[in-house]
Amino acid sequence: MKKYNYIFLTLCGIAALSSCDKFLDELPDDRAELNSIEKVKSFLVSAYPTKLPDYILEFSSDNVMSNGKSYNTYTDQEKLYLWEDVEDVNYNDTPKQVWNGHYTAIATANQALEALDELEAGAEGNALRAEALLCRAYGMFNLANTFCMAWNPDKANEYPGLPYPKQAGISVDERGTLAELYANINADIEAALPMLNDSYLAIPKYHFNNKAAYAFAARFNLYYLNDDKAIEYASKVLGENPENLIRNVSAYTLLAGSSDINNSYMRDDANLMMVTSYSLLGRAFQGSSSFLRYAHNQEITTYETFWATMPWGSGSSNNTLYEARMLYGNTNVVMYPKMFEQFEVTDKVAQTGFAHVVDPVFTADETLLVRAEAYTRKKEYAKALADMNSWVKVHCRPSLGTATRPVLTEESVNSFVNGLNEVPEVITATRQRGIKKTLHPQGFKVDEGTMTNMLHIILQMRRLETYWQGLRFIDIKRYGIAFSHNLDGQDPIVFKAGDLRGAIQLPADVLAAGLEANPR
Repeated sequence: MKKYNYIFLTLCGIAALSSCDKFLDELPDDRAELNSIEKVKSFLVSAYPTKLPDYILEFSSDNVMSNGKSYNTYTDQEKLYLWEDVEDVNYNDTPKQVWNGHYTAIATANQALEALDELEAGAEGNALRAEALLCRAYGMFNLANTFCMAWNPDKANEYPGLPYPKQAGISVDERGTLAELYANINADIEAALPMLNDSYLAIPKYHFNNKAAYAFAARFNLYYLNDDKAIEYASKVLGENPENLIRNVSAYTLLAGSSDINNSYMRDDANLMMVTSYSLLGRAFQGSSSFLRYAHNQEITTYETFWATMPWGSGSSNNTLYEARMLYGNTNVVMYPKMFEQFEVTDKVAQTGFAHVVDPVFTADETLLVRAEAYTRKKEYAKALADMNSWVKVHCRPSLGTATRPVLTEESVNSFVNGLNEVPEVITATRQRGIKKTLHPQGFKVDEGTMTNMLHIILQMRRLETYWQGLRFIDIKRYGIAFSHNLDGQDPIVFKAGDLRGAIQLPADVLAAGLEANPR
C-alpha cells in the first residue's frame, strides 16, 4: 500500500499557490503557532467542516424522485440518485469535497489537541480539549454515516471503517473495521463530556456548547444501539419541560413569506448548533432550473412527507401540521423554507462568489425524537408517547378543516398504522406511495405490533424534522428500508435492505492512493 497522509492530503488539495511539500513546510497563518490558549481558541473555529454530506445523502434518499428527462440535472446529482459512484470533483457537494473538508477539520482538531498538551491549560484548556475531541468525533461520525454502512454489531468487524487520525502529522494508512471506527468515536465523545464548559464561547451556537455536545452524544448512541445512553444524554439537553425548548413553529404562521420563515427558522432557540457549509443544497431545493430533474416534488410531498396521511391530518386544508401550510414551489419542486442559500459575494461588479447553507446540525426537536426512538426500542412506550405528543403539540395546530391535533396513544398508533397499506419496494403507481415501508433493522430486532407501529410514526416525524439535512438516508440505512427511485422511460431502480451502495464510494484519488474501496 502507498503511504497516504489522511491528515494533510486535504490541505494540499486546496493549496493551489504552492506545491504540496512546500505547503506542509509552512504554517498557514499565525494562528498555527499555537503557543497560547487564545490562539488555540481561535484555531478551533477551523475544526468544523466547511463541506457537509447533506446534498449527497438527500439525493440518495426517498425524499426525491425524477421529474423526467426534459429537466436539467448536474452530473453528481444524477449519479447520487442512481446510486452510482461520483467521479465529478468540481462541486462543493461531491464525495471528494466532503472527504477533504472533514479530514481538514479533523487535522485542525488534532493540531489543537497537540498544542494543548504543551500548554499549562487549566480549566479553559480542558474545555478547549473537549471541543477539539468533539470536533474530531463529529467529523469522523459524518464520514462514517456517508462512506460506511450503518452500525451493525453482527457485521461491524467485517464492514470497513475509515482512517482515524489521532495525532497531528501522523499518517493513518488503513481503514480498519467499522467496530474500531465507532469505538474511537465513542472514546472521544466520552472523554470530552466531563470537560464541557460554555463560559469561553462568544457565539455558542457555532460551537459544541453543552447542549449541542449532549445532542451529538445522544444521536451517536442511538445509532450505536446504546439506547440507555441515548436517553440519558438526550435528557440532559431537554430538561424537565422539552416543549419549552423545541421549535415554536406556530410563530412562523404570522410571517409574511418564505424568507421570513427561513430567517426565523435559523434564529430559533431550538437550534443547538449551526455549521456553515459551501454547498448548492439550498439552490437545488429552492428549484433552480439546473437541478429540476430530481427533486422533492408534489408527488413525494402529497403521499410521503408533509401532506401524507398521518394522525394529524393530510393534504394542506385538512392537516394540523403547521409545516403543511408553509410550503412553496410548484409541481416539480416543493420546499419548506428552512435552509435557504446564503450567497457570499466576492466580486460586487461581476456578482460572483460562494454559495453557502447554514445547517442546524443539532436541534432540540431531533433530540426529542432520538429519545422517543430509544424509549420505543426499550419498550418504554408511555415515555416514548410523551415525547411524541410533545412534538405533535408544538408542530400541529389545534385544528384545521376536518383535522384535529391528536393525542397519540398505543391504541391510536396501532389502529392508524395497521390501517395503512404496506408500501411496495418498487413503486409503479402514484397511490402506492406512503409512509409504511417495511423495516429490516440492521443488527437489532424490532418486535411486530406496537414497537414497529410506533417506529413508523417516529421515523416519519424524523423524516419531516430533518428534511434537507440528509438524516433520512441514514435512517433508511439503519432500518434497512427498501425503496425505489423512478426513472423516465425505464423501470425503477431499487435500494435494498443492507444495500452496499448505502456506503458512498470513496473518492477516486483516495482509492488510487491504495485505500480499500467500498464493496459493491
